[in-house]
Amino acid sequence: MTTDVLESPDAALDDEDRQFVTLTVADQLCGVPVLGVRDILGEQAITRIPLAPKEVAGSLNLRGRIVTAIDLRERLGLPAPAPGAVRMSVVAEQGGELYALLVDQVSEVMRVPASAFERNPPTLPPIWARFSTGIYRLEDRLLVVLDVGKLLALGEPA
Repeated sequence: MTTDVLESPDAALDDEDRQFVTLTVADQLCGVPVLGVRDILGEQAITRIPLAPKEVAGSLNLRGRIVTAIDLRERLGLPAPAPGAVRMSVVAEQGGELYALLVDQVSEVMRVPASAFERNPPTLPPIWARFSTGIYRLEDRLLVVLDVGKLLALGEPA
């Protein structure tokens, strides 16, 4: 199977293709549907929110809007990044509010055939399966498709 990098998210798609913004969290390649992504941000100043759950890293200012930053490593129960590691944010909208998902790296917009989509295999660790809608097996790695709505349902414990 091959994947194509698109010049623009607005490029015409075949009915059988899906587009994802690819990102990495703890060396795992993940995808978020491109239509759910509002912005990609480099390292940002984040203001800690007192008494917020551990997965809420704080808030940041995006062009005058306050955005809640969610640490995906913390949300997924993964170890913290190395001290001084630069993190990026994928901004998504949920219920009219903006959220910045803190990730280790944002890579590219990837187009994959819808026919290659698979449900979560039994070998996928339970924490990934809980927040995933399924996977794509790429030539050299596994692409885990994240369910942003489930990631942002902060009332539910990881």
